[in-house]
Amino acid sequence: MKDNWLLTSDTARSLYRRVKDLPIADYHCHLSPKEIFENYPFDNIGEIWLGHDHYKWRLMREYGIDEKYITGASTWKEKFEAYAAAIATAAGNPLYHWTQAELERYFGITKPLNPDTANEIWITANLKIKSEDMSPRSLIINSNVRALATTDDILDSLSYHEKIAADTSFPVKVLPTFRCDRLLDMQAEGYPAYLRELSFVSGISIRDLDSFKAAVIARMDYFVAHGCRFSDIGTKLFPNRVADDAEAALSFSKCMKGETLSHETLHGLIGYIYVFLAIEYYKRGMTMQWHLASLRNVNSSIYRLLGPDSGADCMSSLIPVEDILRLLDAIQESGGIPRTVLYTLNPTQNAAFSVIAGCFPQVICGTAWWFCDHKDGIEEVIRTVASTAHLGTFLGMLTDSRSFLSYARHDYFRRIFCSVIGKWIDGSEFPNDQYTDKLLTDVCYHNAAELFE
Repeated sequence: MKDNWLLTSDTARSLYRRVKDLPIADYHCHLSPKEIFENYPFDNIGEIWLGHDHYKWRLMREYGIDEKYITGASTWKEKFEAYAAAIATAAGNPLYHWTQAELERYFGITKPLNPDTANEIWITANLKIKSEDMSPRSLIINSNVRALATTDDILDSLSYHEKIAADTSFPVKVLPTFRCDRLLDMQAEGYPAYLRELSFVSGISIRDLDSFKAAVIARMDYFVAHGCRFSDIGTKLFPNRVADDAEAALSFSKCMKGETLSHETLHGLIGYIYVFLAIEYYKRGMTMQWHLASLRNVNSSIYRLLGPDSGADCMSSLIPVEDILRLLDAIQESGGIPRTVLYTLNPTQNAAFSVIAGCFPQVICGTAWWFCDHKDGIEEVIRTVASTAHLGTFLGMLTDSRSFLSYARHDYFRRIFCSVIGKWIDGSEFPNDQYTDKLLTDVCYHNAAELFE
């Protein structure tokens, strides 16, 4: 990698120098608050890279590596060597870019990782880990992170968030996110048991829909009291209708008993809960995130072996635009739309999501997500938002990661963003003035940072 990596012109390089040292506000990640608080130093680069990263697991499986060397009982070095074999020929995959960026950013290693260099890189990286403080907190601080939002089920005690907030030696704001996937998975086998847990942690006995809503509000207020500014939903089912109060109450009573709802009835109930949640977010000034068009845990054998978030997920078919508009309009009519970010895992809907956002001023098209946050995907979303919405309100990059080295992805985004803007400047499509600086700094930091206030 060179200093001009991904920067396609002198103009792009000049723009990048204006933003490369900006802080990071990571408004959606999956870092562990427990690991942040405990701050145990990592033992080796294999542990850092392969302990939680299902992106890498997936790539290794696609290369034909045995599961023993991915999530099995082999040593960290054996897993690292297996990953080196997989990444060596993964041209065009963002993991190749991220791997090299992380090696250079955190370890000063400029050689490409492959089977020939794996042992040398293993030794060099691990010596640096042993000689320097490469614990979770130090990696966050050295990445210039000012604030981050973890992803937390609404039943979480937030005890580690409390401990982090009480520790004045750590200057980074770590906030919880009110994640509602399990709450909305109302036909799951264990849903009645989940409601009993919700009753216990909220202190409200759930007997019907009204008491259910009261329990959810209690948890939401608990999260807000712990600094929560964000909510999130990432379920498979997106509702195509909204039930009225009477229908929703009847449907919920059946869910409490573990009964099966018809397709239409389930959609109506989920739509009702979406509206209810959004109104409560609006009252509290929270940002609502919808991660859409994803199918999770599609490989049953991997799910049985390893559980969720193990690399067996997929983009789904298109979500009807009419359904999204209908739900947003219902939320607007019921009390007001909170600041909302729409992400799609199916890139063929980028333009549709951007245009949907233009219909409701509080809605923003989210950044390229998951399978789409590669160079081409990031460029496509930037151009789409610019041409169909307002690029100045774009929130820029997020890590969406469990790895403490993933903050190199923000530099990746900034380089790509500056190259796109630089091309427009060189083509006389946009001036290079003080408003260019505002656009760059807003998208690369300030827009996201404001969500934490």
